[in-house]
Amino acid sequence: MIDNNSMAQWQKTQIQRDNRMMAEAQAPVIISASRSTDIPAFYADWFFHRLKVGYSAWTNPFNGMKSFVSYDKCRFIVFWSKYPKPLLGHLDELKERNIGCYIQYTLNDYKKEGLEKGVPPLEERIDTFKRLVDQLGQGRVIWRFDPLILTDQIGMDDLLRKVENIGDQLKGYTEKLVFSYADIALYKKVKANLEKSHVNYTEWTTAQMEEFAQRLSELNQKWHYQLATCGEKIDIAQYGIQHNRCVDDDLMIRFAQHDKALMDFLGVEIKAIENSLFGTEPIPTNAIMLCETQYAIKKKDNRDKGQRLFCGCMVSKDIGEYNTCPHLCEYCYANASKEKAQENYNKHKMNPLGETITG
Repeated sequence: MIDNNSMAQWQKTQIQRDNRMMAEAQAPVIISASRSTDIPAFYADWFFHRLKVGYSAWTNPFNGMKSFVSYDKCRFIVFWSKYPKPLLGHLDELKERNIGCYIQYTLNDYKKEGLEKGVPPLEERIDTFKRLVDQLGQGRVIWRFDPLILTDQIGMDDLLRKVENIGDQLKGYTEKLVFSYADIALYKKVKANLEKSHVNYTEWTTAQMEEFAQRLSELNQKWHYQLATCGEKIDIAQYGIQHNRCVDDDLMIRFAQHDKALMDFLGVEIKAIENSLFGTEPIPTNAIMLCETQYAIKKKDNRDKGQRLFCGCMVSKDIGEYNTCPHLCEYCYANASKEKAQENYNKHKMNPLGETITG
């Protein structure tokens, strides 16, 4: 993942650090927490402490430089997690601060094959999904089966059975299923780690992607989920599968339409549906319907040009750091090695409320 962390539009502000020194910080409106590690599962207490303090530090993975992120202007947070249960004890803090959120919840089923040794049992993760929906509301917890990986132990039929099992249990609790095909050759670290762990993977062919999409679409006839791919070049719209925006301004408009500061940042105009003697005024084709009497129009393109070519995400500031996720999944792109990730997590535990994730 690429994170565009030199966003010109983020305001600059002065913060007082834990050591009482003053420093300049960027003050983003949208926070991603995080593509780089599982903050909800392992660092929730750290994050909400830093939110209360007002800032955290972030280390650029490309040059090692430390910078600071102020939460003074934060209006919305997108959480990413494989086990966001710790968020249940913190969500009221976001409400008190009038900060909106939704959760990208990766809910796979690879425990038996040993690809996700560090995640809790599937039934516990599904229960957490439902509890989060009960607390946050419909649409705010998005199911990801990501990535779809083929190995000598997992064929396409196996994957479809796994997806169907989870999809049946989440019916009524999610509106969307987001997935991606494991592109192992693209990530050298992933390829090396899989081979080191003797995972005999197979790359997806275009024909297999098409077949899986068709069969998933057939399964979806009983669920009626929105189906979408994450960062995929392949066009499978003929099966009702769209390209996703995981950091999605449309969802933010839906869930936080009354937050004027956020709507101004997104370039959103809220319009009333006008009725007259001659009928209802025409509604633009690009309108986002909010209710029977209102719709929203985006006046600018919020897409993050710094992300991968086929990523549809809008601009945000990711506050996570690579090599810090102790789920230790075999296919992880965010850890150079399991040993490095565990070492950094141990550092965090020695100073769990420090400026950075690693203490």
